[in-house]
Amino acid sequence: MNQAQQSSRPWYQRIGPGLITACVVIGPGSILTSSTVGANNEYSMLWIVAVSVFFMMFYMTMGARLGVLAEKAPGDLIRDRAGKGLCMLVGICVFFISAAFQSGNNLGVGAAFEAFTDNKDVVVGLIVLFNAIAISFLFMFRNLYQMLERLMMVFVGLMLVSFAINLLSLGPDVGKLARGFIPSTGNIDIAVLGLVGTTFVITAAYYQAYLVRQKGWKEPELKSGLMDARIGSGIMFLITLMLVSTAAAGLYTGLPVKLSSPVAVAAALEPTFGQSGKIIFCLGLFSAAYSSFLVNSMIGGFILSDSLGLGSKPTDLWPRLLTTAALLAGMIVALASMVLGFDRTPTIIAAQAVTVIGAPLIAVVLLWLTSREDVMGTAKNGPVLKVVGLLGLVLLLAMAYRTAFVSIPNTWDKWMNPPSVMTPPESAPAVAEPSTANGEAENGE
Repeated sequence: MNQAQQSSRPWYQRIGPGLITACVVIGPGSILTSSTVGANNEYSMLWIVAVSVFFMMFYMTMGARLGVLAEKAPGDLIRDRAGKGLCMLVGICVFFISAAFQSGNNLGVGAAFEAFTDNKDVVVGLIVLFNAIAISFLFMFRNLYQMLERLMMVFVGLMLVSFAINLLSLGPDVGKLARGFIPSTGNIDIAVLGLVGTTFVITAAYYQAYLVRQKGWKEPELKSGLMDARIGSGIMFLITLMLVSTAAAGLYTGLPVKLSSPVAVAAALEPTFGQSGKIIFCLGLFSAAYSSFLVNSMIGGFILSDSLGLGSKPTDLWPRLLTTAALLAGMIVALASMVLGFDRTPTIIAAQAVTVIGAPLIAVVLLWLTSREDVMGTAKNGPVLKVVGLLGLVLLLAMAYRTAFVSIPNTWDKWMNPPSVMTPPESAPAVAEPSTANGEAENGE
């Protein structure tokens, strides 16, 4: 299809990369963190969601502009202008983060099935099966991007419908919901800060540049690319809004509520929804987990391959091989944790440490590339765009500081000094750590 034909298609037929990015952002960790915030703060922290989505949308549009207007892939651009060292550092950081936290996405897929069966062998078998399906997906289709786009559209639809049904059945307080967008700082805690990390995922925004190239967009499709990024951000906002509001309407009592996993959210809501509501929620959970599961590994595999000069197209072999490596690494760690009782804490701490460096670095690189005239031409970032980009970078630096000086020490302390087993009070069901978009506790991404 030529560019004129693409540009004349209806807008809803010209989107895709933004939907794929929305899928990786809305994962098991996002579900858990959003629900925890709603259960403890009711609707009052919705303004945090709006701020986080705003900066995510801004960096997504930068990624889309870079992918559409630049003549080369991001890795080639970095190599040409800053050398191999920086390029490899970006790729290694992204791959390590994706691979390390892929285990959380595996456990998220398993958790959706654990809600309905106590047979661990069945759950383990299903995790292996879905990894095999994902790997087959990478090598089976000639047009990998097109099939990925169609699959993610299905998952987005399932998430929207599932979470909307549960929210509407509760009848949220519209007035309180609206007032939740008025900024307040009184109840900001570590879970609320974690909500920023589940929404403003800079690696996914950077990967937008690859997705629009894979879709084949050129300069005439720039408007479509920007619209697509905004629609994808809008979907993230809507799903997160529904998750926070569902927990606010169904779980908020004014007392502390702690949720151990995304399935614990479904279990806590079951008295309100009944078994059918639990099934609907877990359908949304599976959609979120498996879509993040697949795209997260592709982010790591494709960006590392590009940074090593091994190709960045879906038809290239190395991006698919490295994506497979990320999938297998996550599966092995997850299965070792489930079957052998392997403690994933060291991998979590290592990934957190890499995130402290990697997230701000990727934001700087994206902002730097899109501000260069030799890359973007007359469409380079102007003063206003640079200021907004720097504000987003400050937010990422603040999250990196939190990860370095709060999350990592807390994770280390709990690893070295595990708490004694105690029965929690009735007002505080099983404890949970705030999680990130990759489905892992205290990622800080």
